[in-house]
This record gives sequence, C-alpha cells and structure tokens, in this order.
Amino acid sequence: MPTLQRLDPTTILATAAALSQELAANAVERDRTAGIPTYEVSRLRETGLLSLVIPQEYGGAGADLVTVYQVIKALAKADGSIGQLYGNHVGLVTLAHAIGTPAQKERDYRGTAQHQWFWGNAINTRDDRLKLSPDGDGFRLNGEKGFGTGIPAADRWVFSAVQAGVELPLFLAIPSDRPGVTILDDWDNVGQRRTASNSLSFDNVWVEADEIYGPPVDPDGAFATLPGPVAQVAKVYTYLGIAEGALEAARQYTQEKTRPWVASGVSGITTEPYILRHYGELWTELQAASALADKVAEQVQVAWEKGDTLTHEERGEVAVQVSAAKAFSTRVGLDIANRIFEVTGSRATATHYGFDRYWRDLRTFTLHDPADYKLRDVGNWFLNGVYPTPTQYS
Repeated sequence: MPTLQRLDPTTILATAAALSQELAANAVERDRTAGIPTYEVSRLRETGLLSLVIPQEYGGAGADLVTVYQVIKALAKADGSIGQLYGNHVGLVTLAHAIGTPAQKERDYRGTAQHQWFWGNAINTRDDRLKLSPDGDGFRLNGEKGFGTGIPAADRWVFSAVQAGVELPLFLAIPSDRPGVTILDDWDNVGQRRTASNSLSFDNVWVEADEIYGPPVDPDGAFATLPGPVAQVAKVYTYLGIAEGALEAARQYTQEKTRPWVASGVSGITTEPYILRHYGELWTELQAASALADKVAEQVQVAWEKGDTLTHEERGEVAVQVSAAKAFSTRVGLDIANRIFEVTGSRATATHYGFDRYWRDLRTFTLHDPADYKLRDVGNWFLNGVYPTPTQYS
C-alpha cells in the first residue's frame, strides 16, 4: 500500500478500504481470542494511516477530519475494535493542537509523523483515582486508572490525572517505556474485545513538566474545548461502520443461504416480501444516520479550521449537532445489529459466522456515555436555547 503523505482523499479512502477488507478476513477469530491488537496497529503503521491527520508542514498527509472520519468508518466496518482504536488515536494525536502549547503541538505532530507512533489513552475524567504530585522540576503519578484503551499496543500514552489544589483534571502524555506503569490483564468484556482496554496502576511514575498539556494559546477560548466534539464524532463513525458491516454481512448471507418461509408463497428469498421490507427499513435508517453524521463532520471541520477564532456560540452549535448524531447513530446501529437475525434466520446464529459481534461491539461501545443525556442537551437547546456544557463528552 502507498504512503499517504500528500495523497488525495480518493487514494486515502482506497487504502483504508483495502486494509478494511484485509482485517475483515480474520475479524471473527481475533474477536474470539481478544488479546493485544499488535498486528492491527502494525498494519495501520505500515499503511501510513497513523499520520493521516497530521498537517503537511509537520510531515503528515494533512487530511481533513471529514476524510479521517470516513477512514474510521471503513476500519470499523471490518472490526469495531480497530475503528475505535484508530478514532482514539486521531483524537489523541491532535490533542496538543487545541489544549497544548505550540511546542507540544510540534512535538506530537512531528514525532508521530517521523516515528509512526500509535497513541493509546486512559483519560476518563470521571475516574479521579490517578494523582499527580509535584516533585522537583517534574511530577509523579500514583494511583489507578480504568479503560486504558489501546495502551498495551501504544507508543505514546495519554492520561488524565488530578492534582491537589487544581480544580480541573490535567492531561499529560508520556512514552510507553516510562517505568512504573503496570498494565493489568483484566479486559474481558462482551464487545470491543481487541481494544485491550485494561486497567492500569501507577507507582511513582515520573512526568516531565512539558509532558503536561497546556496552557493553550487561549485557555478561555472555545477552541480549547473542541477536542470533546472531535472525539465524539469519531465514535459516531465507529458506530456507523459497525452497523454498515453488519448490514452487508447479513445481505450476503441472505442472498446465499437464507430460505423463504413456508407460508411466503415465493420460491426465492430475494422476493420474500417481509425480508424486502426489513432490508428496506434497515438500509433507510443507515442512510439517514450517515447523512446526519456527514453533515456534522463538515461542521466540525469548519470549527477546527477556525482555531482560536472559534466563538463559544459556534462551538455550541457544533456540540448540539454532534449530540444529535451520537444519539441517532446509537439507536440505528443497535437496531441494525439486532435485527439482522430477522433477515438471516436461525442458522445465522452459528458462532462461526460471528454475526453477534456487531451487536456486542455496538452495545459495549455505545455505553461510553448515555445517549439520554445527548438527547436532553438537544432538547434543552431546541426549547431553551441553551448549548451543551463543554466537557469531555459534549
């Protein structure tokens, strides 16, 4: 596969589609064994996708977020875990662009472009067990953290931690060979099994002062809070990719293996009226969710390009649309992943097909944050003109 530096979106998406097809070939087996996604990350590195979002002036391909989100969807179509891991990577490698200093932005972009770093994280700000304490010219990390997504396969780690006397959690990035971090082998969930989202423990881990992000150019500006929506849309495209993969797998199975019901009065499954109705409904749902997501992706790209000139009102408008897309893609994705069995039949539940992984992946990942609160935020904006409060999730 070609290097992606300075290639057009068509070539980039062709590369992503080829890798997606490759990953799909053994996705069922990798889901079954779980484990660390070393192979998948190596393929992302070899195809150049890890530097896709990095601006050209720092050595990357300079792709816009609209194209990057389509790559996430293509990967998730084959394997929801890899879609999530790549989406996380994109959000992490761009983090310093919004919340870091110019020197940190330069370091992260150039380092990733040059070394093809893969980024993993444990930045759930609701988990405050990880403590950061001053120590001379630097700091020390002690405590625990959950959901260390991609950490065992990552070259760079991003964490959130709390410091006494500091109101908000701090974000920091350290290399993966930093002593004192123990990765626990405790990720055994029903879905997203190749994300290796293990728990972590920290014993007096050293942190350089410049490894703590910030302050950004405009600490009170709207751009510094934009990583939340950027990451949320990456999740939307992961959901849509999984749903698209499920629907295509079901279609192929139906065409090749599903038999008409005895009372249908038809000889071939592709003319069975209820099968046609279900597929028509599921396809339409997916098109609607994808169209909304694509509209939101364009809005996020415009907001990203504004940088420090982005206003809080503009950021709020984006956040509303992101919340709507997140809630809707959750509903549609789960509906498709569940109902594919209605159009494939009882034999499709055989474990060697692995069709259940689509629902398991979606059900696991869509619990990242409650869709109810996304719809509440949309309703509060629609009725009261109140924008979502900027957080990691909105």
